[in-house]
Amino acid sequence: MNIFFNMRGTIVRQIAEDRALAEAAMNPPRRTSSPPRRTSSPPRRTSSPPRRTSSPPRRTSSPPRRPSSSPDDRPSTESVQMNNSSNSGVILDISTLKMAEVDTEVPPLPPRYRFRDLLLGDQTFQNDDRVQVEFYVNENTFKERLKLFFIKNQRSSLRIRLFNFSLKILTCALYVLRVSLDDREDVNGDPCAKCQNNSTADSADINWCVIFWVTRREPVWAIQVTVALISFLETMLITYLSYKGNIWEQIFQISFILEMINSVPFIITIFWCPLRNIFVPVFLNCWLAKGALENMINDFHRAIQRTHSAMFNQVFILICTLLCLVFTGACGIQHLERAGKRLTLFDSFYFCIVTFSTVGYGDVTPQIWPSQLLVVILICVALVVLPLQFEELAYLWMESQKLGGNYSRHRAQTEKHVVLCVSSLKIDLLMDFLNEFYAHPRLQDYYVVILCPTEIDIQVRRILQIPLWSQRVIYLQGSALKDQDLMRAKMDDAEACFILSSRNEVDRTAADHQTILRAWAAKDFAPNCPLYVQILKPENKFHVKFADHVVCEEEFKYAMLALNCVCPATSTLVTLLVHTSRGQEGQLSPEQWQRIYGRCSGNEVYHIRLCDSKFFGEYDGKSFTYASFHAHKKYGVCLIGVKREDNKSILLNPGPRHIMAAPDTCYYINITKEENSAFIFKQEEKHNKGIPVSGLYDAPSRLPVHSIIASMGTVAIDLQNPSPPEESSKLTLPTENGAGSRRPSIAPVLEIADSSAILPCDLLSDQSEDENNQSDEEGSVGSDFVKGYPPNSPYIGSSPTLCHLLPQKAPFCCLRLDKGCTHSSFEDAKAYGFKNKLIIVSAETAGNGLYNFIVPLRAYYRPRKELNPIVLLLDYPPDNHFLEAICCFPMVYFMAGTIDNLDNLLQCGIIYADNLVVVDKESTMSAEEDYMADAKTIVNVQTMFRLFPSLSIITELTHPSNMRFMQFRAKDCYSLALSKLEKIERDKGSNLAFMFRLPFAAGRVFSISMLDTLLYQSFVKDYMIGIARLLLGLDTTPGSGYLCAMKITEEDLWIRTYGRLFQKLCSSSSEIPIGIYRTESHMFSTSESQNSINVPQGEEHRERGESWKEKKAHRNSTTSDQSEHPLLRKKSMQWARRLSRKNVKPSSRAERISQQRLNLYRRSERQELSELVKNRMKHLGLPTVGYEDVSNLTASDVMNRVNLGYLQDEMNDHQNTLSYVLINPPPDTVLELNDIVYIIRSDPLAHMPEESQTGQPRRNQQDFVSETRDETHL
Repeated sequence: MNIFFNMRGTIVRQIAEDRALAEAAMNPPRRTSSPPRRTSSPPRRTSSPPRRTSSPPRRTSSPPRRPSSSPDDRPSTESVQMNNSSNSGVILDISTLKMAEVDTEVPPLPPRYRFRDLLLGDQTFQNDDRVQVEFYVNENTFKERLKLFFIKNQRSSLRIRLFNFSLKILTCALYVLRVSLDDREDVNGDPCAKCQNNSTADSADINWCVIFWVTRREPVWAIQVTVALISFLETMLITYLSYKGNIWEQIFQISFILEMINSVPFIITIFWCPLRNIFVPVFLNCWLAKGALENMINDFHRAIQRTHSAMFNQVFILICTLLCLVFTGACGIQHLERAGKRLTLFDSFYFCIVTFSTVGYGDVTPQIWPSQLLVVILICVALVVLPLQFEELAYLWMESQKLGGNYSRHRAQTEKHVVLCVSSLKIDLLMDFLNEFYAHPRLQDYYVVILCPTEIDIQVRRILQIPLWSQRVIYLQGSALKDQDLMRAKMDDAEACFILSSRNEVDRTAADHQTILRAWAAKDFAPNCPLYVQILKPENKFHVKFADHVVCEEEFKYAMLALNCVCPATSTLVTLLVHTSRGQEGQLSPEQWQRIYGRCSGNEVYHIRLCDSKFFGEYDGKSFTYASFHAHKKYGVCLIGVKREDNKSILLNPGPRHIMAAPDTCYYINITKEENSAFIFKQEEKHNKGIPVSGLYDAPSRLPVHSIIASMGTVAIDLQNPSPPEESSKLTLPTENGAGSRRPSIAPVLEIADSSAILPCDLLSDQSEDENNQSDEEGSVGSDFVKGYPPNSPYIGSSPTLCHLLPQKAPFCCLRLDKGCTHSSFEDAKAYGFKNKLIIVSAETAGNGLYNFIVPLRAYYRPRKELNPIVLLLDYPPDNHFLEAICCFPMVYFMAGTIDNLDNLLQCGIIYADNLVVVDKESTMSAEEDYMADAKTIVNVQTMFRLFPSLSIITELTHPSNMRFMQFRAKDCYSLALSKLEKIERDKGSNLAFMFRLPFAAGRVFSISMLDTLLYQSFVKDYMIGIARLLLGLDTTPGSGYLCAMKITEEDLWIRTYGRLFQKLCSSSSEIPIGIYRTESHMFSTSESQNSINVPQGEEHRERGESWKEKKAHRNSTTSDQSEHPLLRKKSMQWARRLSRKNVKPSSRAERISQQRLNLYRRSERQELSELVKNRMKHLGLPTVGYEDVSNLTASDVMNRVNLGYLQDEMNDHQNTLSYVLINPPPDTVLELNDIVYIIRSDPLAHMPEESQTGQPRRNQQDFVSETRDETHL
């Protein structure tokens, strides 16, 4: 604005001047006869034309008088003019010399001044008062320019130092040349030329002439003089430029003194010829060359911006120092020995090497005292200088080992590497990452660069020194927030960056904040580098939404623990899926369950395009259900999901209405991916050999003959009855009137979905039953529930899920289980009269992640009659923000208490609970001693096992290695055998060495660190996180199915095999099975002393268990063939084992007495625990009807509650149960009673009309429209 106003003022002044000149030219002064009217005398004297009368006004540049002036003013003016004319001959009009007063109104700007000058500036005006200011004028001086060229500028100073270094090397080379051409007896007419040189004289007689005078040829002298002159001028110039006020500081520098010694004598010889052969110690220029080389290396590193070169510089300085000492000693000794024993330059060099290496052969030694004195001086200098250099080198070496050095740019551009950013690196975290990352064949050539701000741990250092990892893993100590450290790790050239949070921190929110800053720094430094971020708290997830892949620990943890309550061992299932394995674990074990369990653990999720696949290419145009069943039947692979080419969402089991297309991406479960599989068609081989082909199950494992015959019979029946049965999703045995004695039939899977075959009532049988056919008793439980989306989300980024909700939000006071309020007077779980068993969650605080525990258990696809009440047992009461988020869910309560308090457990209804989930506490995750963070949790859980043996307890541990202490028994030989098996698998390099631990196999223990591999595996399989979120219910995609489970009962055993079950589910309800959770009895071997003891009481308990098994087997048996029923085979084996134990030689009487005393002690302990619990219940006013004594447990209780993994040793020392997961078992796997099958059920809403999909949630949400959503806590 100031420029604009200045420009405008200048324009106005110029216009006024131009206007005044124009008016003066147009109106010249009038001539009058009276003298006072004369305006100027010169026109009067000359006879010039009238037109020249206007020149005086132009010369004066004064404007004419104003026309507005009054006539009364003229007489006074004229009188003044008359007075002036009388005094002088020239009469001037004063008014013409004054500036014309500008009119009050500012005249308008001419067109040429309005826009052009505003854009171009006021450059054409002469009356511009602006001043041009030049900056940094101090650098324009001659001295500053020289300093910029010689010192400040990196590249020019590098060239100057390179030239200086070359000169010094040249002088040293000329000295060696002069020595080689030197003749000691000829000194070219010098004053000492007549001195007689007696080589045989005594060493005390020194010929000083040959020391001070040498033979120097003219060409050598000329070159040395030229070099000395250049060096002298350069030294003077550098001294002048480096002068800072103290000239003596510059003069007494070692480099300046050496320059004067080596250059001034040669310059003097120019003016005094007799001194041309004087000795000058030019070999001392090697030290100046050393200094120039150091400066040159520093300038070179500064020019290429290499800052971390201290180690290289120190090693270089040490080498140069050794060379200079040896060269100085060799040249000095050789010259001094000219006066004594003549030594060549090589002899002197040999003597210096032998002396400095402390060998000292003594064959070559100095003879005169000057050379001997020089040797002493050199040794003293070496003893002072070299230790300092070595100390500095050792210090830098230690520091470089801590920092880890650099990852070179050349390696980063020619090799592939990933960066792992962590706040603290532990051995478990490192090994999990390395084992999982390098488990993939195409990642074998990758390098891992670890960037950690802390010093490397001793155990980590020991691991990284192993040749397997030392060549591929590089540890760098540094911060991801520093660009220098990111440059050292070459983050911009990395293939990926993994940023992991420290879960063992007390303040997990602070750990997340550090992770967020690391992710921001990495994204800012390397925008194109893919980021794989692990976050702890779900409320912090949206800060790293820009990352390519994000895994929120608490989201996955709580969702997995929730599914463990409705689908047993979901944690084991997902953990095995996200770990890379070849299925070779346990194959050498004598146990059958370990071999099949280890074999099935090798199944993983892979993907392939349909048009490129041999597994699924033939099913183009067929339904998804048809492709999944026939691919499993033919190849043994399980197709679980698909993704359209034009859609980014993965659909798990989209149902039979989804027609497979060539561009679709198929997601399947198999031992290995299709690209690494070979295909051997057995049908062709059998045709060539003349063997009849069954054509049903060409699976990797061959079917028994009776299974093939049974399957062929089934096909025949299917052809007679092709219409699909309109039944519910339950697998029931047909009535006797329908099928008679023939085996039941299974409908074929259709290639194209038939609308009549897919009924909403089939897929939503539970829901329709709940809505239409509920009895009065059941209506009191779920009739008030509605379906809708939760109105309040506790954090940003939670996926909206359609859930069962309350019509009206429950008041906060009604959410408290143990305290009554004005709305409800219930104070314990018994008073509520719940129809289903409770699910109790023990946590320290009500974090936002706990919301993900409730949502999967209240999802819309869960049948209302199967909803379990949820009780949150919290150490600290939740805040109102969390209560606002959960008050819309039905049957969700909280209570303040801990699991180590028996009263709190009883008040929250533990005797009515089906599952107890113990969440790892944040305050105990960090311990002074490693692996002690789980001590309190393990002991508390073990106490609850003793108090409530029928309770299913799911425990989360901080360290996976501590799971061996769950259900711990000191004399359990079978657990010891499993421990040895674990060590063997770990030595083989297995990623799943812990898989054979019984608590993990049964899904009773879980550690969130087991899911770290999910983030690592997503580097190769970018879809794994999405599939895991769909399986756990964290994300809901329209048209995608969900994970659930079904139990094999007695009525379902007619299906016989897993392949037939696959066909049954696909044809009837379009469900895809993916695995089996199996529980079986097992005879755990114990010590020999225990086997030899025969106790009647123990036999009584075993007889009771066997009698129960016999009755169950009698009810389950349908044929006379004993081999057709697995329970009968087990019964016979157990009976044989019992007979063999009875035939053992009886033990001594003392052993029997000790065993009876032990049984009495155990019985008293059980009674004591029972009385303790009952007394506390009576004290709290709770009914004791629900609590039963431990001794009254039956085998059916244990078989139905497989959570223990074994029966309590107080009851039976030998008869136990174990549970494990079989992922994608072979089609000929025989189903057993109480097997739980994992199935992916298609989305019920995908098969309903569009109005029914949207109308119901809208009606359910009408009650929540009037309520505003609270602010989400950040």
